[in-house]
Amino acid sequence: MPRRTLWILTALVLAVHWLVLQGVPLAWDGSAAPAGKVFTTRSVAVPPPAVAPAPSPSPAAAPSAAAPPPKPAKPRKAAPVRPAATEPAPAPIEPADVAQAEPVAAEPTGNTEQGADSATTPAIPTTSASAAEAPAPEASAAVAAAPGAAASAPPPSPTADGSGVDITPPGGTPGQGTSTAAPPVRLPAPIKLAFDVAGQAKKFDYQARAELVWQHDGARYEARQEVSAFLVGSRTQRSTGLVTAQGLQPERFGDRNRSERAAHFDYQRGRVTFSANTPEAAIGPGAQDRLSVFIQLAGLLAATPDRFVPGTQLTLTTVSATGADRWTFTVEATETLNLPAGTLPTLKLQRLPRRDYDQKAELWLAPDMGYLPVRIKITQANGDFADLRLRSSGPP
Repeated sequence: MPRRTLWILTALVLAVHWLVLQGVPLAWDGSAAPAGKVFTTRSVAVPPPAVAPAPSPSPAAAPSAAAPPPKPAKPRKAAPVRPAATEPAPAPIEPADVAQAEPVAAEPTGNTEQGADSATTPAIPTTSASAAEAPAPEASAAVAAAPGAAASAPPPSPTADGSGVDITPPGGTPGQGTSTAAPPVRLPAPIKLAFDVAGQAKKFDYQARAELVWQHDGARYEARQEVSAFLVGSRTQRSTGLVTAQGLQPERFGDRNRSERAAHFDYQRGRVTFSANTPEAAIGPGAQDRLSVFIQLAGLLAATPDRFVPGTQLTLTTVSATGADRWTFTVEATETLNLPAGTLPTLKLQRLPRRDYDQKAELWLAPDMGYLPVRIKITQANGDFADLRLRSSGPP
């Protein structure tokens, strides 16, 4: 085969891979809310009313010339009175006649969560999609996450226990927790989980690999998730912070593809700041990021599994690299999964979309593995999806 033909085929393969991964949703990037239209105004200048020029002063008349007396006006005949015309009065001038707004499509922004989230970030179980931004699993191998979430989310609603986590029994109203004490947490032991990723982005099927590494020493923790695809590269999310009696307390969340964006938690001020040049967001105790939320959910369920019967809802403030939002997970039924790593009993949790552009997230947590996710499926509003299935596990 001529060398030139070989180069052309290689370039085509690379281009197709790049286009596919541009649409890959990262598990918890979250598709950013669709950018709204930006309005520009066009003003029509109205000419100022003509002003009659002031009469130039006439030279003073000679003292001897007397002005002639005015002639008496001739009386005019009165015009006969006619009925008022029935023609419609002229329509008032509308503001649009003076300034007309022309919507201009805005380029998509980075938030949404978002997004994205997003945001937004590819979603290979973190939630967003981009060839160069190959999906990167978040929190437990989630790869499609976003953006978006609103960049300046309102302060989280207070909970009964002040922990920032609402646990609502079946039939209750989400966001109105009934617990009277901070829920206990039992964090899983350090571990490394490897996932096979299959999905669809922009009508292209793709395959990728994801890895979640979870470590802690009882005082501090680190969670790292990476998604990689052949000939495209990788995307990495990293969460670091403290281990407390209430579980994880993130201090920094980073999301790196070609460059890194990060969120920094300031609990004294009750705010989170972003390096992506987006507004600060309000947070409270118990807030998590899009990676630590997987570990926190595992710790909550492992501590008191009998409490989380089907229909129970958990609501947490969840922070991306560009914004914060309240996420509600609903406990569903138990399922036995046949995965590349083997057959495992699981408990399914689901996060349903709240807005038209939100993602649907399905998590399968394995009690035998400390309730860590062994399968994560993220489905975007446009039908794109990323499905992570556990391939193997081992020490970090």
